[in-house]
Amino acid sequence: MATNPVAAATSEAQASISPVGRIVGVLFSPKATFEDIVRKPSWLLPTAILCLMALVVGFGLNQKVNWREVVSQQMEKSAQTAQLSEQDKEKRIEAGAKIAPIFSYLGVPVTILLVLVAALVMLGAYNVMAGVNPGYVTALGIVSHAYVPLVIANILFLVVLFLKPAGTLDINNPVATNVAALLPEDAPKWLDALCKNLDIFLIWILVLIAMGFTAANPKKLKGGKSYGIAFGAFAVYVVLRVGIAFVLS
Repeated sequence: MATNPVAAATSEAQASISPVGRIVGVLFSPKATFEDIVRKPSWLLPTAILCLMALVVGFGLNQKVNWREVVSQQMEKSAQTAQLSEQDKEKRIEAGAKIAPIFSYLGVPVTILLVLVAALVMLGAYNVMAGVNPGYVTALGIVSHAYVPLVIANILFLVVLFLKPAGTLDINNPVATNVAALLPEDAPKWLDALCKNLDIFLIWILVLIAMGFTAANPKKLKGGKSYGIAFGAFAVYVVLRVGIAFVLS
C-alpha cells in the first residue's frame, strides 16, 4: 500500500517527544521541545530530577563541609554578632553546626516551591503584559523544563565541592558563574545580592522561559516581547531582593 506523504508528515509533526527526550531537548533544541510541551504539558519529571539533584547536593555538602567552621566564618563576618561574648559566640556556633546538616536538605522542598511559585508569577506576568494565558499546568511545564540547566549547575557544584581542598570552598558562591565572584570580600551586601543575580545559568533559564511562552502564543509574543516580559519579571524580583539586602546591611 502506498503511503500518503502528507499524512505521514502530519503524523510525524504531531508525534510527542518522550519525557526524557524533553529533558535533553530543552538544552539542545528548545524551540521544538517547548512546542511539544505546550501541546501536551508535563512537569513532574524535570521537577523530580531537580529535587534529586538537590538531595545529592545536600548529601555532598554534609560529606565535605565542616559546618562548624562555616558557621564560625559567617558569624565573624556578621556585624550583629560582633558584640557577643566569646562564650555566647561558641554556643551559637555549636547550635548552628548541629542545625546546618539538616538545613542542607531543604533544597528539595525549596525546589518544588520554586517551580510552583515561578510558574504562577510568570503566568501572571505574561497574562498582564501580553494577554497570554496558556493555563497553570502549561506554565508549570514551561518553567520546570526551563530550570533543567540547574542540573548542569549542580553537577559543576559537586565537581568543585569534591575537587577543592577542605576549607577553601566559598559556600555562598561555590561555582562562581556570576559577577559577584569578582567583588571584594568587603563589598556591600546589596551589591553582592545584585551581582549574584547576574548569573550565566539564571540568564539561560530566563531565555528558556521566554522561548516556552512564545511557543504557547507566538502571535502575541512576536520579536523580543517574550524576552522583555521574562527578564522584566525577574528584574522586579532582583530589585526586591537587593532592597531587602540594603535594609538589612
